[in-house]
Parts: sequence; structure tokens; C-alpha cells
Amino acid sequence: MKRLKQWMALLFLLSGAVACDDFARVPGEEKMGQLRWVMDHRAMTKAAEEIPDTNDFLLTVKDAKGSILYDGPYGDSPDPLPVTEGSYTVSVVSVPFTSPAFERPQYGDTQVVYVAEGQVVTIKLGCTLQNCGIRLRTAPDFLETFPNGVLYVSQGDVKLAYMYMEDRIAYMFPGDVSVLLYDKGVFESLFTRNISPREILTLKISAPGKEGHGTNSVNISVDTTKVWSRESFVIGEDNQQGNGGTSPQDAISVGEASSHIGEEGLWVHGYIVGGDLTSTGASVKTSGITKATHLAIADRSSVTAKESCVAVELPSGKVRDALNLVDHPGLIGTRVYVKGNIVDKYFGTTGLKGTSDYQLKD
Repeated sequence: MKRLKQWMALLFLLSGAVACDDFARVPGEEKMGQLRWVMDHRAMTKAAEEIPDTNDFLLTVKDAKGSILYDGPYGDSPDPLPVTEGSYTVSVVSVPFTSPAFERPQYGDTQVVYVAEGQVVTIKLGCTLQNCGIRLRTAPDFLETFPNGVLYVSQGDVKLAYMYMEDRIAYMFPGDVSVLLYDKGVFESLFTRNISPREILTLKISAPGKEGHGTNSVNISVDTTKVWSRESFVIGEDNQQGNGGTSPQDAISVGEASSHIGEEGLWVHGYIVGGDLTSTGASVKTSGITKATHLAIADRSSVTAKESCVAVELPSGKVRDALNLVDHPGLIGTRVYVKGNIVDKYFGTTGLKGTSDYQLKD
């Protein structure tokens, strides 16, 4: 009997433990994780084309089931994004690319990451050229041999006329690209080449033969000085790999600032998003600014969470006169480059103190 009572007491304790565990977590109240994303400045190099604004890039965030959590401009994306535990795919492209076209480079990146319960995960997006390009250089003798001939660059069912004075790059999907000659009502293929992603191929085309001699008189050579691969692309400024913050051209991003705490005289770039950080709130103030001594910058203009910003001190003088939001409220949303000393905490977030110089970018 005594042993029976002992077993009953043990079962009672075990059942109590199970019951307590049942109430330890209410369904739907799991601890959320956070997903964040920044552009990886160190993986980017200077590009030849006019550089698009980061805000205009197109961002898509999907969960493991393919459900879209965000699909829109990078500049309007949330920071951070609360998520449940699981895998997420974050993709960004500079422009849509659905068909071969002139002057349509597409830069982008895709990252897949797992976010555990309660974890904060930051993805670094390093945008590289996703498509490829081809450019023709036509010699004067081509017109002599084929006065009515027209060159085309072709992929699939799409043909782009490459006129004699054309100087633009025709961007294509990676894969086979052909050069065609249209003469006397007939298309003839002159050249087919498999072009890799990021490769820009320049061809020299000449025709020293006599008029009417046919396509056998056409010579095609690869201009090796013009074959190059764009491994990466600066998003938002003329950055180059190198010294890491020692000049506006090599400015670090807001997202990188926390890894440079204690360093002095560094340039940081971002969008002016607000000010009045003396309050204890989690968000920056975006209108009706009353303090001229500081402002907040972020990697994208939609951000208002203080933890995602760098607080920038505006000492009296030219920097405060030019950047303070009391006198210049229209600066919110403007890209700025500021030089100063990075500190761990300033108004509760990473800070830039002793700001000594600045540059505004339209």
C-alpha cells in the first residue's frame, strides 16, 4: 500500500509538470524573430552607367511556402520585419528585365536565410549584374560592302537593330546571343556566342570584300580590350573597394557603422530620416523637428526605427547650418554623406559625433 501511494504521488507530480508545460506557451504567442537587410558596400565596385537610387530597387521577401511578406520599392521596405521561425528568401533587383533591350542592365541579389525564434538576422545584399551585354563596332568598309545591310543582335524571337552609329550596349539573358545581317530581304547569321552573366562582349565587324560578295566577306573579331565582367555594382553612390570610409567615394553604410565603433574621421552615407532623438521612444521624429543639434540617417528613406539609424551630431558651424532639420525640414529623404567619429551609443543607438564635413546628393 505504501508503494502504491508513492507511485500515485509521483504520477500526480508528473501530471502537474505536464499541465504546467501545457500552459507555458499559448498558441500564437511564440517569440517572434526579426529579419533585416542592408546593401553590402564592401562587395561593390564602381559602375560605368548612371547609378540608380537604392530606394528605387525592387525588393521581395518570401517565406518557405512562397507567401510574399513584402514586394515593393527597397526604400519603402520595413526595418526590421517581425517574422516567425523559418526560412526566408530576400531578393532585390534594380529594374525588371523581361526581354532583351538596349541600356537595360539589371543588378540584383538573392539570399536565403533561416531565422530562429527570437533571433535577429541581418542579410547583406551585394548586387551584381544579372544579365549580360553585347556591343558592335562597325568598320567603315562594312557600309561600302553592304550599303543597304542592317545588323541585328538576336536572342530567341527578339531582334534588336544595331544601326551603324549605334553605341549602346544591348542587354540580353545569359546564354546564346547571335549577330545577324539583314541584306536584300534575307537574314543570315554571322556569329553566335554563349555569353555569361556579367560579361559585356564587344565585337568588331568589318567587310573588306567587294559589294555583293555575300556574308563570306564579313570579318568578326572580339575586342579583347572591351570584354569585361561586372562582378558587382555600387548601389546609390560612386563607391569603390578600398579604404573603407576615408572619403565620400568610399563611405560606409549605416548598416556597417556598428562594426567601426571607435574609429575616427570616417565618412558614412545614408538617407536623412528625422531627428529629435532626445525622447525615449523607439522611433525618430519625422516632422515638426525642434532640435537643431542632431539628426538621424538610415540605409533607406522609409526607416523610422531608432535602432536602425545612426544618430548624427551637428556641431555649431557649417554642418549645423546646412543640415539641421529645424531650418531645413525638406532635407528629410535626402541622401547625405557625413564625416565624424563613430561611437557605440548616442541617443540610444550607434552615433556619429564630432561631425566635421558633409556632402548632399540630389
